[in-house]
Formats: sequence, structure tokens, C-alpha cells
Amino acid sequence: MTSQRGFWDRMAERYAARPIKDVAAYEAMLADAAGRLSPSDRVLEIGCGTGGTAIRLAPGVAQWTATDLSPEMVRIASAKPAPPNLSFVVADADLSTGEPPYDAVCAFLILHLVDDIRTTLSAIRDWLKPGGLLLSKTYCIGDMNPALRWGVIPVLQRIGWVPPIKSLMSQQLRAAIAEAGFEIEASRTFGSNSHAHYIVARKPA
Repeated sequence: MTSQRGFWDRMAERYAARPIKDVAAYEAMLADAAGRLSPSDRVLEIGCGTGGTAIRLAPGVAQWTATDLSPEMVRIASAKPAPPNLSFVVADADLSTGEPPYDAVCAFLILHLVDDIRTTLSAIRDWLKPGGLLLSKTYCIGDMNPALRWGVIPVLQRIGWVPPIKSLMSQQLRAAIAEAGFEIEASRTFGSNSHAHYIVARKPA
């Protein structure tokens, strides 16, 4: 993940300053996620970025550990006002941190960026308690218009504006989650972006 780390370190300040494109869709996702978490839950978030989602959701649980592979992202996140039960940690998405098992793992906009989605999903399953939840949102680039997928995105990657992205299709994403041993409980999109798939899955009890 070295190339990913370098990209996000370079982009951290710009990423932090970027406004949310669809506020209503983001708020709807937060509400759904919050409704699935309990005040006694211990939560691990991978790919937390500059911490905005963690800061919003952490007050509703007992403990929230937010991780990102980019030290610059974590530096920015750690400088923000945050609830006392929230901690930010530099860690790769595939490496355990804190003290598993967790009641829930959040993976928002990260599974399309990892080196091997099956390895990451296997790690997430191992971190979860029996009956624990995976809350995820993933860009399925493979379902996009071919002109974007094979034309625009590679150009943006070459000039350093877009990180390496896996060309996942939504069916591949669902299959990978199921093959990792999860039971999918909900799947939807929020707002107008039909390629950002929000999936809630549970590790069998």
C-alpha cells in the first residue's frame, strides 16, 4: 500500500478542504449507520481519512478506533475536536489494531482501494465478534460507463489526481463479501451516485 500512502499524504490537505458533494446522501448514510450501532459497541473504522465520519458517529457507541494508512490524514483528523471515546491510529487496512474482537467494523470508501479485497474482508471477519456487523460503502468502478472507466480515470491516475482503484463490479463486491463468510443484510445507494454501494453484512453468530 506504499503508493496509496504517498498519494493520500500528498492529497490530505486538499481532501480535508473538499466539501461533501451530496450532503443529503451523506446524512442519510450516517443515519442508517448510526441506527445499526449500539451505545455498548466497540467499533473499528478502516480508511477513516480526515475523521469526519468517525467524529459524527463515535458519540453513539462506547469506543471508536479510527485508522488510516496515511500519517497526514491521521494528523489532520487528530487535530479536530472529537469525543473522548474516539482515537485515531495510523494503520494499514489489513492490519489489526486495538483489541479485537469488535462489535462493528466500518469500511467507508476503502474496499475499492485495498490491494486484495478478499484479504481485507477476511481480516475484517476475524476482527469481528460472532454476530458483528460490517458497514461499508464502496465505489464499483466496473459498473461505470466504459469511457470513464477506461478513458478518464486512467488519465487522472497518470497525472496523480486519482489513486490506484480496483475496477470492481457490484456483483463482484457482493460475491466477495459473501465468500468471506458474511451474510448481507442490506444493500442500497444514497443520492444520485448509483455506483457507491452501501452494504451492511453480518458475521454469523
